[in-house]
Amino acid sequence: MTEPLLLLGAQRSGTTALAHALSKAYAAMGGIFTVNGKLPYLLARWCTRADLACRHFRADEISHALHRKPPGGIHAARWLGNLDRVLRDTAAEVARGEHTDPVATCRQVIERAYADWPCWGDKYNEYLLDLPGLLDVLPRPRVILLVRHPLEAAASQLEWTGDRPWRPSSTADACRKWAAWHTSWLESADRIAPERRLVVDYHELCSGAATERLSTFTGLELSGPLNALSATRPSAIEEPSPEIAAVWRTLRRTIP
Repeated sequence: MTEPLLLLGAQRSGTTALAHALSKAYAAMGGIFTVNGKLPYLLARWCTRADLACRHFRADEISHALHRKPPGGIHAARWLGNLDRVLRDTAAEVARGEHTDPVATCRQVIERAYADWPCWGDKYNEYLLDLPGLLDVLPRPRVILLVRHPLEAAASQLEWTGDRPWRPSSTADACRKWAAWHTSWLESADRIAPERRLVVDYHELCSGAATERLSTFTGLELSGPLNALSATRPSAIEEPSPEIAAVWRTLRRTIP
């Protein structure tokens, strides 16, 4: 399996903007970087040992979830069309009893889904919700974690429009959610070799201070794609509650 690049971060941390910049850079070298491709996340929930024992693979559920909110990025539509075929083929194989191990099945689906590209990556915030499961199906990824001050991310969440039933309704709840997502990272990141993970600060990304580190880590020329990025609000000057501030300080210490 080609080793992927995964972009993680709590909601409203700037990951979508960085993901589209990575998509441009990947496309320039013949690869693909999907924005909210989320395939490993969906597979972990719709491909279980019990399902396979009953010869049932939920290709319909995975496909529906991806078409309901299609992934973005260059060549994403082509990727999604190929994935639909992969899901249907896998469902037929499962019905014939050809799959019994959910981890091996998930790995095979992912490999087939990205087989048309020599290199690939994906951004999806919710990978942080089950990082151990993600690392089971993708054992050697390179991972970027984009972090933003909790009060800035909270303010952006509260301004979010659209139908988002999981959106917090207060600054305190938004900060607690932010901390919970990053606690998951702090508990599991040691499973990723130090040279294969990079933590980047949102304001350093937007100012260009992180461009060289990102280019070196990814092996991509990112100065052009990242030029258009800018911070959407000034740096927070207030301190969150002590328990939230402790998570923020721990994250900051992991930034090169």
